[in-house]
Amino acid sequence: MKVRIIITGGTFDKCYDELKGKLTFKKTHLPDVLKQVRVTVPVKMEINQLIDSLHMNDEKRAKLLDACKKAKEKHILVTHGTDTMVETARFLGRARLKKTVVLTGAMVPYTVHNSDSVFNLGCALIGAQVLKPGVYVAMNGQVFRWNNVMKNYQKGVFETAANVRGRRKDRIKPATKGNRPRHGH
Repeated sequence: MKVRIIITGGTFDKCYDELKGKLTFKKTHLPDVLKQVRVTVPVKMEINQLIDSLHMNDEKRAKLLDACKKAKEKHILVTHGTDTMVETARFLGRARLKKTVVLTGAMVPYTVHNSDSVFNLGCALIGAQVLKPGVYVAMNGQVFRWNNVMKNYQKGVFETAANVRGRRKDRIKPATKGNRPRHGH
């Protein structure tokens, strides 16, 4: 099984520019991260765009959707900024792709000490391999369905939309042998 990683930027790929005194994009950090954590799953990386998610709009989401549709792989991981990740997950989810697409990102850039980027990437990589076809968000050690996730800006974490409204809804269950999709479907 090969996993396609589609890179859109976000905090994950930002680095501190000492001359400008702000976070900017230079390149993706994904090759370094995958080497560092010794990923043995075959992956194919594709830079779709390197933007802050605040600049993600429907035109750019359509470009991402097109990349997901064109990917030969049925298992896709998307790195994305956290501010508009939920909107992009909904955009992709409504397309009803017959692939597993998992979006992830980071609250702290990979290049900054104590970043959550590597952990979130690992969770998303596993999710892309074992979840049923659909669109998901993997953040903070949890996996959420595209239509049941919200970013809690007060806590700085992602939660189920039901939890935010005070109700608890089911968590995602990995595909088991009995409910795992057959290859080629």
